[in-house]
Amino acid sequence: DLSQNNNPEQTIQEYLLESADTKRRAAGECVGSIIAAADLLTETFRSGGKVLMCGNGGSAADCQHMATEFVSRLSKDFQRPGMPAIALTTDTSFLTAFSNDYEFEGIFERQVLALGNPGDALLGISTSGNSVNVVRAMEAAASASLRTVVLTGNGGSLAEMADVAIQVPSDDTQHIQESHLAIEHILCHLVERAVYSPNTEGSIKGSAQ
Repeated sequence: DLSQNNNPEQTIQEYLLESADTKRRAAGECVGSIIAAADLLTETFRSGGKVLMCGNGGSAADCQHMATEFVSRLSKDFQRPGMPAIALTTDTSFLTAFSNDYEFEGIFERQVLALGNPGDALLGISTSGNSVNVVRAMEAAASASLRTVVLTGNGGSLAEMADVAIQVPSDDTQHIQESHLAIEHILCHLVERAVYSPNTEGSIKGSAQ
């Protein structure tokens, strides 16, 4: 609580610098996995597939945020058609009904099995890398022939389950989330331009060389 801190200025500066340092480490360690994830999502959209997204809490908000940017737009300086992306975190009637009638751990798994098709992709977000409902969604995606991307922190089992894992090098939930948001914006930027800019045949990596 900043109001009870004898030096709120120091608290503010330390927090912002720690957040920036997490992003600096991500810039050094996550570039390859971000490119691989952008390639996977680009291939999904180019082939007529859609992207499903799941996560809890702040990560649920990230799913809604990212889906909005794909379907609407990321920035006003790049106009393009909408891209099919669905946040599995926003249908309160389904989420409360399934949690009440069955179990909370299956809320994303059920939607993946109902809505996902071969050629689609699932993007899961979990700062711990261990969210049970995201783990079960990943398992369902694999069984339904969806390709998978996860955004996590240092630990957890999800990274080993996904086709591509972007692991922010931190154990601090807040700083992981802050880096996730920046990475999500980068993914939207790379993917929309790869899908809709001229002369973007091949991979993100290939087009950047």
